Amino acid sequence: MLQGIAFYLLATVAVVSGLLVVTMKNPVHSVLFLILAFFSSAGLFVLLGAEFLAMLLVVVYVGAVAVLFLFVVMMLDVDFVGLREGFARYMPIAVIVATILLIEMIMITSAVVTGGAGAQARDVLVATPETSNIEAIGRVLYTDYIYFFQAAGIVLLIAMIGAIVLTLRHKPGVRRQKIHDQVTRDAKTAIEIKGAASGAGLNPEELR
Repeated sequence: MLQGIAFYLLATVAVVSGLLVVTMKNPVHSVLFLILAFFSSAGLFVLLGAEFLAMLLVVVYVGAVAVLFLFVVMMLDVDFVGLREGFARYMPIAVIVATILLIEMIMITSAVVTGGAGAQARDVLVATPETSNIEAIGRVLYTDYIYFFQAAGIVLLIAMIGAIVLTLRHKPGVRRQKIHDQVTRDAKTAIEIKGAASGAGLNPEELR
């Protein structure tokens, strides 16, 4: 009884928080409701007995991602008035993307309700007193879903490289590290012996 009340309470808070994330006009409030949605989802994982996933959700998404969003939104001087001016211009694309997502969610929900999605699914590996949640997730992740796991890693790597390329700016006059020149140099080009007189010292211009 108490577990059922907790489930419906956390599920309601998660759904309402998710709706407020996309409907709030203030980005700071949206990020705060996003953190609340993550905490509620972590509570649902705890009710399902997946404490490891709940810990990951809190540590990674709340402790790193959501807090990073909050710092970026609060510290950057974002012109929100200018962003709202382009709201109508991007509305058709947003409607198309939202429609596609809605159709996908309806298809997935209908497949799960009718049993089609789980018809060919294998038995779920649950945690036992001899097997912890971490061991059970590791066995499934690195055996049955190893290719999907590797594909997700490649996608994240491509996204990281793309973010670096998009934000990289080459400013004139900035001295950068040339790794190829450093690796391929030899003793003749790496060392220059100066013929300085004993006790006279060196001119700083000669050291350059």
